[in-house]
Amino acid sequence: MDRLIYTAMSGAKHLMHRQDALAQNLANASTTGYRADTVAFRAVPVDGGTAGTRVFSIETTVGADLSPGPMQSTGHALDVAVQGEGWLAVQARDGAEAYTRAGNLQVSAENTLQLPSGLLVLGDGGPITVPPNAQLSIGADGTVSAMTPGSRAITTIGRLKLVNPPAETMKKGADGLFRQASGEAAAADENVRVAEGMLEGSNVNVVEALVGMIAVARQFEMQMKLLSTAEQNELKASSLVGNA
Repeated sequence: MDRLIYTAMSGAKHLMHRQDALAQNLANASTTGYRADTVAFRAVPVDGGTAGTRVFSIETTVGADLSPGPMQSTGHALDVAVQGEGWLAVQARDGAEAYTRAGNLQVSAENTLQLPSGLLVLGDGGPITVPPNAQLSIGADGTVSAMTPGSRAITTIGRLKLVNPPAETMKKGADGLFRQASGEAAAADENVRVAEGMLEGSNVNVVEALVGMIAVARQFEMQMKLLSTAEQNELKASSLVGNA
């Protein structure tokens, strides 16, 4: 009897994990540079002397879909999209280096390049400082140039740190940023290119995610019916034993 309970309970639990991942993806369907969460099954044995033969099958977030998102032209000088493979380096909340595909850059009140979330954008030598009221442009190799008011001279003020570590070494964090699984900072890659005036959209397939959520809801309902069936069977069995 308890085998049915374990099976139904395990199924319901992993469906909740899948629903969470799908909801997270849908919530970020319009987030610049977002990479959809992916899920996979894994088996977890149940602890306990009498439950040694029981195994939970659960679905857990194990990575992200690294396929490219749609490119959108904005015409904004500080919008950049990584072309092909590669990442833009930023400084995470904990001060460590992390990576993103979001390239909607802006100048902070402290005259540094940052993302709308406030994360500092890193150059080859750290955060990039911008001259006050300067007109900026970003080259294909990530070079940031500035032209100050009253001057026609164009000065190079830094270069975006662009990296391209192997995809299998990249791990997505709870903050949506990527890091190397080893925890080490990736080396800059001169072959990575960016397109100015462009942004890469989220790679979430909205229709697929919505259909997935409907399917998960129906599957969860089925698991609840199985639990109800197990309860009814147990009551009937107890009644038969009591009448024996």
